[in-house]
Amino acid sequence: MTSTTRQTSARPQAALKPARWAADAVCALREGARLYLDHSAQSLWRVDRLIEDLRAEDTPYPAVESVLRGLGAYAGEVIVRQTGAEWWATGGDHWVRTPDGRLWDPLDEARRCFGGHGSLRLLCRDAMRGGQG
Repeated sequence: MTSTTRQTSARPQAALKPARWAADAVCALREGARLYLDHSAQSLWRVDRLIEDLRAEDTPYPAVESVLRGLGAYAGEVIVRQTGAEWWATGGDHWVRTPDGRLWDPLDEARRCFGGHGSLRLLCRDAMRGGQG
């Protein structure tokens, strides 16, 4: 078994697309905006701020749809790495399932954030609480 095969088989199939979207977003932001994201919960402050700036500039949704998908996937990856959660997928939709059984939709939360009604930072904070209320 090659290292590539081992790496791919270590993650559930549902994680493949969101992990790629997140990696692409991290790379694009590092190269284009010189914004460094380290998969920490604190980095989501910068992501929320970036989405807020896009909204404040009246950026049309179609122009940022794939960016928002990548940023939502990045937030999902933060939750996965911080809590031991895993990606779930059905019908083209992707969610994160935390070890306590709760489902989270970071891709939709990124869209909500762009609409002025969400926060990836707060979503991550709530997901990391692990059912502590």
